[in-house]
Amino acid sequence: QVCSINSRFAKVHILYVGSTPLKSTFRGTIRREDIRATEKDKVEVYKSFRPGDIVLAKVISLGDAQSNYLLSTAENELGVVAARSEAGVQMVPISWCEMQCPQTHTKDFRKVARVQPQFLQT
Repeated sequence: QVCSINSRFAKVHILYVGSTPLKSTFRGTIRREDIRATEKDKVEVYKSFRPGDIVLAKVISLGDAQSNYLLSTAENELGVVAARSEAGVQMVPISWCEMQCPQTHTKDFRKVARVQPQFLQT
């Protein structure tokens, strides 16, 4: 779950490993260059994630003392799987880079995950 974002990275709390819920949360960081596999220099963090988003990511290294785990969403299957709009409604993905609020019809940029069927249990 995304906690905070800035221009260089997104700070997250790791809640699950696979389908196993963790007893305590672990901190992780998704760096700007690890968000997308292509055009890494053009990625903008605030167009990929927002605080509160649920993200499917892969651990790429243990990182350092401040950031703990380094995560990546640089695959089509990885990215935002659940997001809430400003109206508090669950958003619906409409493309690989946009989600829409079904209530207000406002569109927000996100790095949307192309979720595989085996991960669709909620």
